[in-house]
Amino acid sequence: MFKKALFTIIILIVLLSTAFSQGKWELKRNENGIEVFTRTPLTGNLKELRVICELTTTKTQLIKTLQDIKHYNDWVYNTRKTAILKTVNSKQIIFYSVSHLPWPIKDRDLIVQLSLLPDSITNRFEIQAKSLPDYLPKNPDIIRVPYSLALWKVIVVDDHTLKVDYTFSVNPGGNLPAWLVNTTLAIGPYNSFMDLRDELKKAASK
Repeated sequence: MFKKALFTIIILIVLLSTAFSQGKWELKRNENGIEVFTRTPLTGNLKELRVICELTTTKTQLIKTLQDIKHYNDWVYNTRKTAILKTVNSKQIIFYSVSHLPWPIKDRDLIVQLSLLPDSITNRFEIQAKSLPDYLPKNPDIIRVPYSLALWKVIVVDDHTLKVDYTFSVNPGGNLPAWLVNTTLAIGPYNSFMDLRDELKKAASK
């Protein structure tokens, strides 16, 4: 009985220490209805990102826009090139993307598996974008992103409104200093969501 109780206490201590070692979300930008947060992760020095906003669109149109890989350079910040590598099915696509970074920093490329996750609740859906760094051979002129994970948690508010809770973590690879990445982390996602709104408006007007 004593050993069981001791084991339970140890587990609780581990869980609590893990929870407190991860930083709270801190608001970094709040403009035009787009809230951008960052927090310190459980491991590493690069902060995680979170964006909360509402989009005037439908579930079908948002999914269609996110799966329209060839037009990512119209709204995804600093995207220079994209190409579909494989359409697994209607809910999963594997694609290649190159992000342009200012000189003297080398551009980054990544392979992403974009998946529409199974619906668990009627008015909610999730989309995951997970990197597959070994899917293609590396280009010696571009640094391969070794890890990235994005998750879109979306609530259908009504027929024309979606509430998005987007989280993103990344290791950009190479020798980029953590302070530089963390300082500029909120810029790209804010601009991307502003441009995404424009893309969705264009789609709605067609």
